[in-house]
Amino acid sequence: MIYQSTKDKIDQLMQSYQKLKKAHESALIEIAVAEIPEMVYNSNAIENSTLTLKDTEEILIYNQLRRNYNLREVYEAKNLAYIIEQLLHIPNQKLTIELILSLHKTLLTDIENKIAGRFRCGKERVKVWGHIGANPAFVHELMNDLVNTYNNNDLYFLDNIAYFHAEFETIHPFCDGNWRIGRVLINQQLMKLGYPPISIPNKNKKSDYYPLFDSYVMKNKYDKFTEIFALLLMESLHKKITLLTAKKIITLNQRAKNNHKNINSSLNKAKRQTIPAFKMREKRMISADFCE
Repeated sequence: MIYQSTKDKIDQLMQSYQKLKKAHESALIEIAVAEIPEMVYNSNAIENSTLTLKDTEEILIYNQLRRNYNLREVYEAKNLAYIIEQLLHIPNQKLTIELILSLHKTLLTDIENKIAGRFRCGKERVKVWGHIGANPAFVHELMNDLVNTYNNNDLYFLDNIAYFHAEFETIHPFCDGNWRIGRVLINQQLMKLGYPPISIPNKNKKSDYYPLFDSYVMKNKYDKFTEIFALLLMESLHKKITLLTAKKIITLNQRAKNNHKNINSSLNKAKRQTIPAFKMREKRMISADFCE
């Protein structure tokens, strides 16, 4: 769980974001669209895609294939990018089973059409490391229950999203594409509530992301997901606010040098979001005018 001080900070950032959004709505959409290649890269890299960020940008932005890419990975990048962009333009959709199935169908189109847009059934069992996904005979019922619970409970919104994500991945309702759809749904849920999307980074996934599922399966605890989502949401809010208000943006390394600061200390503060730093194209950035 997160402290009230963190909730208050998110509320304060959100108030600033909403004020800016009224005057810069089109600019925010442009920023969000520009973020898509990096979001796609991170989500697919978590699933061990061999595409680099540069590869992903060339495929999505320039429609160029400079080497003999794995064709499946090209479709994975394009399909995921299409899903993210569509959600940006229609952020107010209610979370439903039909929406989840539609997103999954788009994700696996031209990749695995036979299983696209449907839950596991029959003898379609899946294994996630040492965890066995839910019995396919009960997947649809479990997903109905999960969606209903999400739409009708009174949890703090990040706790609600964290619980949904942990339970969704535990059920593992699809034959393939569960993780990527799960991360898409995090952003669908955030944007439905008016928040900007977040990007779970590929870096440190083995220490800061995957182990959290073990904790949920074994101890029924999802609070660490809430903590991660809170940090990523603050970072996303800091990024949007800075891009719309800062005169100049520099790397955190450059700021440390300019101000004779210890870079490791600055990086730790950025990780904890006690300074308004954010990642952009895998580098930590901050407003040149920021003073602690």
